[in-house]
Amino acid sequence: MTETTVPAAILNALDLADASWRPHLLRGLEAVAQANPGYLPALAVDSYLPTEGRLFAAFAQPLEKVRYVLVGEGPYPRAESATGVCFMDGAVGALWSAGGLSKPVNRATSLRNFMKMLLVADGQLQPDATGGEAMAPVAAAAMSNGSIQTLPELQANLTGEGFLLLNASLVFRSHVKPVIDARAWLPFLQVVLEVLAQKATPPTLVLWGKIAEELRKLPETGRFPQAVAEHPYNLTFIANQGMQALFGPMRLLRRR
Repeated sequence: MTETTVPAAILNALDLADASWRPHLLRGLEAVAQANPGYLPALAVDSYLPTEGRLFAAFAQPLEKVRYVLVGEGPYPRAESATGVCFMDGAVGALWSAGGLSKPVNRATSLRNFMKMLLVADGQLQPDATGGEAMAPVAAAAMSNGSIQTLPELQANLTGEGFLLLNASLVFRSHVKPVIDARAWLPFLQVVLEVLAQKATPPTLVLWGKIAEELRKLPETGRFPQAVAEHPYNLTFIANQGMQALFGPMRLLRRR
């Protein structure tokens, strides 16, 4: 499969990727086709998330700026939420409300726990007290203390730190088990990792959840520093000291 034979719907989605990625993403698609020739043609005529050509939206981060690769499981299973960028729920605008985190953040369990982990890392919450009563004064202060106010600001801070925000499966289909789509995209991600491993300083792989951890089976992952944690939909993620140590110094909740 070459650029001229990649299904048009898949090929057109490359428009949202930075130009530095295009030849590598095409090679990744060729690897998918070699491993499973029927996969991309079937996907192109199927219904999947993300919509609006955002399949490769994560690759808007230029290759040369990548310092971390955060890998989640797959897109949110809702059209308004799946953006092609892992953990960035498109249905979320404001992060805070008068009584704590906003309702859309609280509905997005993984994002909610990530936010609480950042607050614990910043000393604003105690790991054993992250419920509504503890959150209320933190949220009230966040309205005026220089904290970011929206999810796009959080995404911008992550991008500014050099994060490539990937999913182990680039698509979600309600009628297909996520692990099956993730397995189909593994050759694609192998090419992505091969390219990133060639950087003078390989980025850190941040792997969240069992599907993301499947990447550790690839020989390329041995060439990267790694930070591994349970998926953030687990409450235990909030108190994960490894994640606090990684993200705490970045002060991601502070407006840049």
